[in-house]
Amino acid sequence: MLRLGLPKSAPVVAICALAVLASACSSNSASPATTAKSSTSGTGIPTQSVDSAIAATVPQAIKSKGSLVIALDATYAPDEFIAADGKTIIGMDADLAKAITQVLGLKATLVNATFDTIIPGLQSGKYDMGDSSFTDTLARQKVVDFVTYFQAGEGFYVKSGNPGFNGLDSLCGHSVAVEDGTTEQSDAQTQAKTCTKDGKATVTVLSYGNQSQANLAVSGGRAEVGFADSQVAAYIVATSNGVFMNSGQAFEVAPYGFALPKGNGMAAPIKAAVNLLISNGVYTKILTKWGVQAGAVSTATINSATS
Repeated sequence: MLRLGLPKSAPVVAICALAVLASACSSNSASPATTAKSSTSGTGIPTQSVDSAIAATVPQAIKSKGSLVIALDATYAPDEFIAADGKTIIGMDADLAKAITQVLGLKATLVNATFDTIIPGLQSGKYDMGDSSFTDTLARQKVVDFVTYFQAGEGFYVKSGNPGFNGLDSLCGHSVAVEDGTTEQSDAQTQAKTCTKDGKATVTVLSYGNQSQANLAVSGGRAEVGFADSQVAAYIVATSNGVFMNSGQAFEVAPYGFALPKGNGMAAPIKAAVNLLISNGVYTKILTKWGVQAGAVSTATINSATS
């Protein structure tokens, strides 16, 4: 979510451009885990050295495993999606995960998982970290801890030539496509109630298992408007070969957070690693690589949501 404004161009790396129209370039179901290589050669992102002081704060239970199992829903470009090889998870969040684990002296095992299964997976011990554009909210903080690392917003996109939308109030009387478990789904459902309360036509909220399916609903005419994190909406438009256009301004600024099992001791090491990446410039390089630098923060924090 780039709630600070929409990018004016596509990210530098535009891989699998047609993924916005079909799900063939990504998988909604959990895929085999892939262990991140220790080098980021060819990407312009330098490999990080282990910071011994930060690494020493990693809980022994994690340190003894030597890796972090990190879940991402890889249908959400440019934050996390599948590369042209059909299997490698790439994007802003994937690059940050690799750099963070390098600082901690761990390996990153990136796993493709459906978005609304990630937090339950953290609770059950299946995953060590959720790295999938999670908005840090007070409700989610009841079951997981967050290390916030980005500021993001929400945005609309429509099929080119269709009427535009601007702000939640504009959804009254219309159909909107969203991904299951997202802030956008919750906001659209809340707006539907508000429309009804105000005597207006309700919102028809069409929820889908992944973002690619939501995009297909808009391109196919089942939904009048798509609703996603604003930098994701911008990427969808930029890589759609003119099928989509952005609509209205980004709104509802809120923090993204890396989700962690509640109270397991990993929040402090992750926070320290992110702040190191901010201070040494690697954080900015990663965001710039994917065209999302407008959402940069000056410092990482723990559980900073206010709503």
